[in-house]
Amino acid sequence: MKTLGIDIGSSSVKASLVDAQTGEAVASAFFPKKEMEIKAVKPGWAEQNPESWWVNLKLAVQAAIAAAGAKPGEIGAIGISYQMHGLVLVDEGHSVVRDAIIWCDSRAVPYGERALRAAGQEKCLHSLLNSPGNFTLSKLAWVKENEPENYARAMYYMLPGDYAAMRLTGRACTTASGLSEGVAWDFTANAPAKFLFDCFGFDVKLIPEIVPTFGVQGYVTEAAARELGLAAGTPVTYRAGDQPNNALSLNVLHPGEVAATAGTSGVVYGVNGDAKYDELSRVNSFAHVNHSSSQTRVGVLLCINGAAILNAWAKNSVAPEGISYDEMNELALSVPVGSDGVSVIPFGNGAERVLCNREPGCSIHGVNFIRHGKAHLIRAAHEGVAFAFKYGMEVMNKIGIETKTIRAGYANLFLSPVFRQTLSNVTGATIELYNTDGAVGAARGAGIGAGIYRDEVEAFATLKKTVIVAPEEKNVKASMAAYERWAELLR
Repeated sequence: MKTLGIDIGSSSVKASLVDAQTGEAVASAFFPKKEMEIKAVKPGWAEQNPESWWVNLKLAVQAAIAAAGAKPGEIGAIGISYQMHGLVLVDEGHSVVRDAIIWCDSRAVPYGERALRAAGQEKCLHSLLNSPGNFTLSKLAWVKENEPENYARAMYYMLPGDYAAMRLTGRACTTASGLSEGVAWDFTANAPAKFLFDCFGFDVKLIPEIVPTFGVQGYVTEAAARELGLAAGTPVTYRAGDQPNNALSLNVLHPGEVAATAGTSGVVYGVNGDAKYDELSRVNSFAHVNHSSSQTRVGVLLCINGAAILNAWAKNSVAPEGISYDEMNELALSVPVGSDGVSVIPFGNGAERVLCNREPGCSIHGVNFIRHGKAHLIRAAHEGVAFAFKYGMEVMNKIGIETKTIRAGYANLFLSPVFRQTLSNVTGATIELYNTDGAVGAARGAGIGAGIYRDEVEAFATLKKTVIVAPEEKNVKASMAAYERWAELLR
């Protein structure tokens, strides 16, 4: 038996087939080979055509099935991971009303601020665990005010994963976890946040049917089966936003467990057993994939915009021409802990939520033209991103997220020995790295939702650690001194 995981990003769509017994990914594919187009009609805007997701989803699924030599009937269930916070509007015939307003679009900020004032900060934080911010409902408010004809045509508002599931199954539905990531879930009522819909002037009928995160959410239609090479009737049994799903892929499901990624931006995602929030909304709290009325599981999300994008900038602007990332990592290791006094503030990729939406930019400090060279700057960049993680994790600690162990995929900046060791040294956490990703995680989630696995214990029994990093006792003091110097510069 195999399960299929689909991961819909803003750059590409990936599909992975997983052998349910061994847990191994037998084939994976992604499309397009160049990044998907993001339309920026005005500064701060970011839109994509949902049809492009579907086209690339089809290509990725077809290629993965072909690479595995799998027969359609061998696939027992489908799981979906997707870019969070996007807005898709569909009409009565399930046709897209307008291009999707995706996660990195910032036009809706004033609408969220207006709703926060109208509904009250205490009410929003207590019930939603967040301010309405620039999340999905605020994007819908922008459409209502600026494109009333499109708003009038809309029968449902959806997230990108909801749209993909609808194209597969013909069924319009969403999840409580998905509503929460759009800041539309009331944790006190355990229901959609009607008070916020009323505040925006929305009808709650815009919400499609709510289904469980794990469980049968629909069956692949005959038409979709012909397009993708699947068997009609294959169940879709799991869906989640990319960060909750990344946590699932690393078996991060219970209080005290923490997942991280360090791609273009960096994310730390910890599970809380209480519905807590940060009063300044520097980190965000959402219903995790296994949250329920009887079991509180809240995912607390820290996002650092300037992470591996700083490493890419250093490669293009600082490192010797033609050098690889592996060679950069070796250069960084040639410099002592603390980069001989050089510090890099990595916040050069837009406003940082953890800094209350300030945008200090990237800055380099302490350079001596006689002593310091490329290797010092590269190491300071890797340390600087680790220090940014530590700074944000201190906020998470205050609302109950412990960081004794951090699980991450063996990819991006976690390939850097300096980054991962520095992060371990300054947080005191052991870092466990795994060879997994979002599409594989979605496939495992599908197995749980379909009952192929008895529970998550069985689903993740085959998950293997590839690298373990513990704090270096001899260097913890030096790492902390470098962090304090960095934090003082930030202040």
